[in-house]
Amino acid sequence: MTRIGFLLSAVLSLAIGHVRPAQAKTIRRTVDVLVIGGTTSGTSAAIAAARQGAATLIVEPTPMLGGMFSAQGVPAADGNHHLPSGLWNEFREALRAHYGGAEALATGWVSNTLFEPHVADSIFRAMAAAEPRLEVLHGYVLDKVYKRGNCVTGARFSRGGGDRLEVSARITVDATDLGDALPMSGTPYRIGMDARADTGEALAPAEANDIVQDLTFVAILKDYGKGSDKTIPRPEGYDPAEFAAACQTAAGQPIPAEAMLNYGRLPNGKYMLNWPVNGNDVYMNIVEVPYARRDAALRPAREKTLRFIYYIQHELGFSHLGIADDEFGTADGLAYLPYHREGRRMDGVVRMTLDDVTDRYARPLYRTGISVGDYPVDHHRNCRTDLPKILFPPVPSFSVPLGALIPDRTENFIVSDKAISVSNLVNGSTRLQPVVMLTGQAAGTLAALAAERRCPPREGPVREVQEALLAQKAYIAPLYDVKPDDPDFATLQRIAATGILRMTGEPFHWANRSWFYPERTIPVGEFTRGLHDFAPRIPVRTDTTALTAARAAKLIAEAGGKAPRIRPADADRPLTRRKLALLLEECLDPFARPVDLHGEYR
Repeated sequence: MTRIGFLLSAVLSLAIGHVRPAQAKTIRRTVDVLVIGGTTSGTSAAIAAARQGAATLIVEPTPMLGGMFSAQGVPAADGNHHLPSGLWNEFREALRAHYGGAEALATGWVSNTLFEPHVADSIFRAMAAAEPRLEVLHGYVLDKVYKRGNCVTGARFSRGGGDRLEVSARITVDATDLGDALPMSGTPYRIGMDARADTGEALAPAEANDIVQDLTFVAILKDYGKGSDKTIPRPEGYDPAEFAAACQTAAGQPIPAEAMLNYGRLPNGKYMLNWPVNGNDVYMNIVEVPYARRDAALRPAREKTLRFIYYIQHELGFSHLGIADDEFGTADGLAYLPYHREGRRMDGVVRMTLDDVTDRYARPLYRTGISVGDYPVDHHRNCRTDLPKILFPPVPSFSVPLGALIPDRTENFIVSDKAISVSNLVNGSTRLQPVVMLTGQAAGTLAALAAERRCPPREGPVREVQEALLAQKAYIAPLYDVKPDDPDFATLQRIAATGILRMTGEPFHWANRSWFYPERTIPVGEFTRGLHDFAPRIPVRTDTTALTAARAAKLIAEAGGKAPRIRPADADRPLTRRKLALLLEECLDPFARPVDLHGEYR
């Protein structure tokens, strides 16, 4: 065939492939907020936007809502057990009500909160159905992002049979796992490990690469009772040696097979099979593979999980544990989608790095927090033996800055889930489900406010977004020792976010902490250090004596606040940090002072 003939043939084939059946239909929607993806963050973003009064549409390709918690089969919440923030806490309380208390969720040792994927889906569906301003459409895949200049104006989706969904939206949120709307919208992004010189992180490699974390095709196993034989057919290419070292810890210590399975033991006799130690993690970078070709590209990952299941059934003797028949409607019974730990990462107005966690006050991004997490930096890279081991430093709990959700160049577009603007290293902490869910809540809140104001998200006032989140009992600062039922919760959150009263970070196993210490007193010098950042005319002192009410009143007045009224009997009494926070809010109101997306005072 000649080159011209070949090209003509290719064009005709392409045209024929795009002919839509006569019965195909097109649905059109016009909304305030479009959320692309009913993922963990997409579901929370849509609920938050609708609750703020925005007409919201969420479009999800699978039959389930909740992403990692449901369609991806990872119903084990990593982290934030002691940070009961916003929609994460609302979701967890619904789980506790369903199963009969917190103890009923502590079934495995990977998490304090484990549950069945279909239960998560049912809770999210109920939450969504309760919002009259929210519509959910399943079965549609993103085809195109609409733009006018550098402004996103909506998107087009399709599904089997040629049906189309065309959506016009004031604000569009990319809540997909891999950031699929980023290339379609022309938004710059990164994939893989950052170069040290680029992020300034000492632990980053000298040269950038495109290596992402291992992914997992999760299975949910179900106990069908002793005597049952649910062994699957022997998978092609099965070799028991592949999993011979699975029954051990990450440190190489042998453990019983029951302990390995109990890692992800769920209520009602089920087990999440998401085992990283010589189990069903697999390395593949399919980030840039088009959605229509991903199933084929991911087939090796599904096959590895099936081989692992057969190993557990045939070699370890758990033939009564079979693939759950009441979770996923896939042909092989595995999750609808893989558990992606990493995909594209947008170039945002700001980029959060590991240094922003290890040295919280080095730059003022902490003032712009909208989502919180306490999980260590956790990277799954065992499947690439050619990579050097990175010994991650201990970290405290942290806040995700608002500017990490906003593209540097694209307008009317917000990003949530794992594609936010973070470095590869810190993605190991920001990717966990509760953090992602809270990031989604912030994304939806910002989207609704921007839609209402008819302004680009980058122009939405940081403090207004934070106030809206506080009204939803969501954290903006990761305070371990101040819970939402504290009568001063919002005040202590606001003052912590100003940095005038600083948090004390503490690495602590798998649940890192940041303490406010509300009942402790504070040295004069420490108070002047925080106050100096707000009002540079206040000199930083080295005075280690406890701050009294009279001294605090004088310093607040010098910083530009109104003079507090102090009873003579209280003048010389040391103030607790709680009372000082209340005094600051009443007389100085530092949280009312606007900050930009970099945390700088305007």
